[in-house]
Amino acid sequence: MTHNAQVNVIVGLGNPGPEYHMTYHNAGMLALPSLAARLAPDAAGPDGTDLTFTRYKRLFEYAIADGWAFVRPLIYMNDSGRAVKEALRVLDATPEGLIVAHDDSDLALGTWKIVRGGGGAAGHKGIISIIDHLGTPSFTRARIGIRDPRETHRKKAGDFVLSPIGAHEREALEKAFLEIAEALRTQEISFNAAS
Repeated sequence: MTHNAQVNVIVGLGNPGPEYHMTYHNAGMLALPSLAARLAPDAAGPDGTDLTFTRYKRLFEYAIADGWAFVRPLIYMNDSGRAVKEALRVLDATPEGLIVAHDDSDLALGTWKIVRGGGGAAGHKGIISIIDHLGTPSFTRARIGIRDPRETHRKKAGDFVLSPIGAHEREALEKAFLEIAEALRTQEISFNAAS
């Protein structure tokens, strides 16, 4: 299966299974509908849920619209590099055309940052896995803040990333998702809403 090499691939990181669905660690996966609604509105519909996803083996599922491929890994976050590497092969895309949306415990909830072409993983095991499998850090990351800006004592990421997202927090995330989508749509991806 070969697609246009000019396709931009957006991977939303998260863990499979209903117990993880609405947790902070799944922020990347939760962002996909908002990203699709802005980047491929005719195909995705106003809330991004009209896309038809195709499953590839047990590794990932994807939908292609308007020059974008939206990818959801079907394996656990810490092994997501395996799914991403295979998705790029199947979609005939390169790391330079890859955008990975993921949670970031170093950024406050409601903020985000887009980093192009490189950088470290900052301990994020999903990003570590992707770098290891691709053999390069040269892809774009949409870092989605998940840390409570009101915390008085800095918690370890492991203490809250798998916690359920509350309604107020979900609103802050949705606003960030739309801002990220707009920045990607207009190619203003050096913009940093976290500053």
